[in-house]
Amino acid sequence: MITLYGFAISNYYNKVKFTLLEKQIAFTEEATRPSQDADFLERSPLGKIPFIKTANGQFLSESQAILEYLEDAYPANPIYPADAFERAKVREFIQHIELNVELIARRIYGEALFGGKVSQEIKDEVETKVTTGLKGLATLLKCAPYALGEQFTAADIVAWPHLQLIAFASQALYGKDLVAENIPGIDSYIKLVESRPHAQKVSADRAAALALFFQAK
Repeated sequence: MITLYGFAISNYYNKVKFTLLEKQIAFTEEATRPSQDADFLERSPLGKIPFIKTANGQFLSESQAILEYLEDAYPANPIYPADAFERAKVREFIQHIELNVELIARRIYGEALFGGKVSQEIKDEVETKVTTGLKGLATLLKCAPYALGEQFTAADIVAWPHLQLIAFASQALYGKDLVAENIPGIDSYIKLVESRPHAQKVSADRAAALALFFQAK
C-alpha cells in the first residue's frame, strides 16, 4: 500500500491525495512537515512534502513526478487522455499553472495565509505576474465542462487546489480575486470539480487541518 507523507493544508499534497482517491488506489496518510533532518532527506532530497512510499518501499518526491508514476503504475481509472497529443496538452496546462501562476503566487502566501509580512515591491510584482499568468491560463482553460474538455483529467486535479488557494490569497492581500477577474466562468468550473465526492473529501480534510493549524498557533 502507498503511504502519502505531508499535511492537508498543502495544495501540492492535496493534488496527490485527490489523484489517489480518483484512481481508487489504496493509501494511508502520515502527517509530516518539511524537514532538513538527515533521515527525512533520504526520503525527500530537499526536505519537501509531499512525497510517497510506494507499495514496494521506495520513496518518490515532487508532486508531478508522483502523479506521472501513479498513472503509469496504476493504469486503471486514468487521469490522462489516451491520445498522445491530448496527454501533452494536459502536461502543458499543468506546467503553465504551476510555473507561471502558482509558483509566483506563493511568494505572498506568508502574509495572506499565515500572518507574515511581504514587501510592497513583492506584492506589486506578484500581482502583475500572476495576472499575466492567469490570462495565459485562460487561453488554455476550456471549462467544457472540465478544464480541457469533456473528460475529467489531471489538469482538473491540479487546477482545483491551486486556483482556490490563489483566489483566497489574492482576495486576502489585494482585496480582489485575481482568478475570477482573469478567468471568466471560473466559479462555475470550481463548483463542478467541488461536486465530485473525492474533491469534497479532500476539501473537508483540508478544512479540518487548517482549523487544527490555527488552533495550535
